[in-house]
Amino acid sequence: MMNRHMRTLFTAGAAALLLGACGDPPGEPEEELRAWVAAGVEAAESEERRKLINMVSASYTDGRGYAREDIDKLLRVYFYRQDRISLLPRIEEITVYDATAAKLVMTVGMAGTNDGVLGFSADAYRFAFELEKDADEWQLISARWGELGDELR
Repeated sequence: MMNRHMRTLFTAGAAALLLGACGDPPGEPEEELRAWVAAGVEAAESEERRKLINMVSASYTDGRGYAREDIDKLLRVYFYRQDRISLLPRIEEITVYDATAAKLVMTVGMAGTNDGVLGFSADAYRFAFELEKDADEWQLISARWGELGDELR
């Protein structure tokens, strides 16, 4: 069970970073979000946990009771267990509010190679992220997610 939550939280942090590669031509806030996401994808696939966690607000909280520190711990364990990570995003919606807040809805497929029985794992999740622009940087402040086809919580 912990492994599933760990993968899910890792995906939540990393998936927010994936927005850079998809969608229609954006306006300025969307361009910033896409650049932020592209940097996160690179960090996730390079297993640069510190870069990812710095993209999460210190005040992050979600409906599951997770805080930024919990995501940091889950990323640490996930990166330890996976040898290589690949992320495949599909953006469903980007909504920007007053150029300082945003909601992102997306589906992310992720795969990792590991020392497990099959040598790899693969999952797909749907996410709804809330971001806030603070001091000229976008930060993840909350997220809801579920396995593809399940309810977001």
